[in-house]
Amino acid sequence: MPITDDIKKTLSDPTPLYALAGAGDLAYEKLREVPGKVEALAADRKAAQEKAAARLQEAQSLLVEAQGKVTEAVTALPAELKDLKELQEKAQTFALQQVGRAAEFAVKAKEAYDELAERGKAVVEKNRTGTVEPAGEVAAEAAVTEVALDAEPATAPEEGAQDGPAPTAKKAARARKSTGK
Repeated sequence: MPITDDIKKTLSDPTPLYALAGAGDLAYEKLREVPGKVEALAADRKAAQEKAAARLQEAQSLLVEAQGKVTEAVTALPAELKDLKELQEKAQTFALQQVGRAAEFAVKAKEAYDELAERGKAVVEKNRTGTVEPAGEVAAEAAVTEVALDAEPATAPEEGAQDGPAPTAKKAARARKSTGK
């Protein structure tokens, strides 16, 4: 049964939980640094204002340069359109470069996910209490639930039945067949 296999795999793989715990721990660590940075900025407000003004002027100069480059590219465009084959090759090369970058980002994302999972695993192990069930017990409970769902429903015990634990659905079905009822 592919659905039950997927559920078993999901319940037995703690990596997403570890990644979530690692991301939470990382966020907590970064948030602890915020008050110190805010105090430092408040104490040195004049320097922060000067730094912001310098960045604004730098951004404005970059904008003027970019406008010049765009104007230059637009005027040179008709000359490039004459050589359409070359333009197509450039576009194809650019597309292939972007595919390579996308693959690179996917690898980096997987590495970040794995790092967060390892960090989360360390956090969980460090903060684990006796009330948390290990993943193996969760998988065992899922298997017991699956067996119970596949079996016939259990009936209420009849009068004179033993006071011990209730038989499973399959044992109850066999018991009904053997008594002739």
